[in-house]
Amino acid sequence: MITNARIDALKETDQMGWITALRAPQVKTLARDDGPLQLSLFDETNLAEITHPDYRGERLIACRNPALATERARKRTDLLAATEADLDKIVAAVNAGRLKDPAKIGLRVGRVANRYKMAKHFTLNIKEGHFSYHRLTDTIATEAALDGIYVIRTSVEQADLTAPEVVKAYKALTGVERLFRSIKTVDLEIRPIYHRLEKRVRAHTFICLLAAYLVFHLRQAWAPLTFKDEDPPERTDPVGPARRSQTADMKASRHTTTSREPAHSFQSLLDHLATLTRNQVSIPNHPEIPTFDQLTRPTELQRQAFELINAPIPLQISYP
Repeated sequence: MITNARIDALKETDQMGWITALRAPQVKTLARDDGPLQLSLFDETNLAEITHPDYRGERLIACRNPALATERARKRTDLLAATEADLDKIVAAVNAGRLKDPAKIGLRVGRVANRYKMAKHFTLNIKEGHFSYHRLTDTIATEAALDGIYVIRTSVEQADLTAPEVVKAYKALTGVERLFRSIKTVDLEIRPIYHRLEKRVRAHTFICLLAAYLVFHLRQAWAPLTFKDEDPPERTDPVGPARRSQTADMKASRHTTTSREPAHSFQSLLDHLATLTRNQVSIPNHPEIPTFDQLTRPTELQRQAFELINAPIPLQISYP
């Protein structure tokens, strides 16, 4: 999600489109009695384009995912139950006379109620030597009505992306987020940057992005050797969950490729390729024999990996 400040900056440039999603309070505002976000929108479809005066010149695409609604309802039920279990312990302590001071009761209740962020769904009654609580069924029902609903906000024109295409583009941002996470911490570690001059910082960033671009194409090329879905089915429903192909399911269940060879993760494949090395060899106690370089013999898996990217394995070392 990008902040309103960044959106305002992008609007000033008038050179870049953006796609983001509204936060929960903003969605709740749209769903008020006189708002454009009504549950009847999803009677026959799971996405609808709406408008609101607060978002002039922008497009709002409301989506409802039943699978997401079920998961959010389950999670809320679990969190409410966990909160009540902790609150019941405080009730027992108060009833047993071990906890009487209202201030101390309030401190303990505050820690418990905020642990699972469910305090908004309870009314708390704290007095001298007394503590009780009750669920706010109205607020729970109001929140539950919006389960599975999210609203995408974008500046992209209808001529460039239809509403379903906007949803697909927004979901594709998960790949971008995964890429940035890999760049920052997992594989490339773009930070910390030990450069002072702007051109060097830019060069460092460019190299990291170039590496990420290379990784993207390697993942595609090495799909037959890894668990990656080689032929994902076309998404007919942009809101619903993505589906894997039957081949990908077989890979995951059998841990083998379509050729019945052991399937690898991208990282484990890289680790195996790292064993293809050049070693400097010297013969102990024979100084008359000069040192020489020797390449490790490539495995069948390494040969396949190089064939898939149409690159030859260096079988000998050539010197300029």
